[in-house]
Amino acid sequence: MTQLRWGVLGVAGIATRKVIPGMQKGEWSTVTAIASRDLAKAQAAASALGIPKAYGSYEELLADPTIDAVYNPLPNHLHVPWTIRAADAGKHVLCEKPIALSSVEARTLLQVRARTGVKIQEAFMVRSHPQWLEARRLVTGGSIGDLRAMLGVFSYFNDEPSNIRNVPAYGGGALMDIGCYLVNTSRFITGREPSRVAGAVQRDPAFGIDRLTSMLLDYDGIHLAGTCSTQMVYYQRIQIFGTLGQIEIRIPFNAPPDRQCEIVLDNGKDLYGGGQEVLTFPICDQYTLQGDRFSKAVLDGTDLSDPLEDSIRNMECMEAVFRSAESGRWERPGGA
Repeated sequence: MTQLRWGVLGVAGIATRKVIPGMQKGEWSTVTAIASRDLAKAQAAASALGIPKAYGSYEELLADPTIDAVYNPLPNHLHVPWTIRAADAGKHVLCEKPIALSSVEARTLLQVRARTGVKIQEAFMVRSHPQWLEARRLVTGGSIGDLRAMLGVFSYFNDEPSNIRNVPAYGGGALMDIGCYLVNTSRFITGREPSRVAGAVQRDPAFGIDRLTSMLLDYDGIHLAGTCSTQMVYYQRIQIFGTLGQIEIRIPFNAPPDRQCEIVLDNGKDLYGGGQEVLTFPICDQYTLQGDRFSKAVLDGTDLSDPLEDSIRNMECMEAVFRSAESGRWERPGGA
């Protein structure tokens, strides 16, 4: 087999607009089927995207013996149930973030992985992008001296009552939807787990979801300060500070697939940019890279770059943010 054959559960916008087109450009990935509970929607998506097979149920897709792996972009509360069903059908699974609604729920996938022998990974596509890999290389290589802090913001505006991101029962809210990236990338850059976490949350009075969440993650002397919001101006930026310089990632999360990305390395010479060097990266699609990394690991029988254990630790950090917002105290990830 030269390419891993993928099936997609659902016709979510993230799948049809970003992930599938990205995977279709991959060297090691091919998308062969898509399913929806509405056959007409599956057929329309298959026709628009040039996918050979369309199914009117998720069960039909999972029963297809020609499909090797499944991409699960369903609403958050369906991530674990359908990941389990896919694994039980013998399919490897790339599941959208957050992989579960809680760390307890996420841990159930460890037993599923052990029982079925399939590979299961959370889809944090940013970890595949060259700009993040280079930022980590610069930090670990000492280009900005000793790492001291990260600052991050990720926001957009969405107050539609019917949108699944505004439904608490579906795992809606800012931290689960986009704040998870701030937690994940800070762990990625530091190579550590935070020892304590503080959080502040503002909830939408009608929806009940967190519409504004801020966090402070203490990596024993290295701090992440981050804010995410689903009811704020569309914006995203990451800054990484060391003793001798800083790195700015201008479009850290929704990196465009059709233009170069830039990060700024600044040695702090002055406040007017005199010490800045702009690093550019060739045009690439992070969803292509993500799909191919997963596919290659399956085809080669090698370990995934980001195992389930990493996803569980990320979820534990987010839970600590919520607990801190309630308690008004520092909370320990994984603590009761």
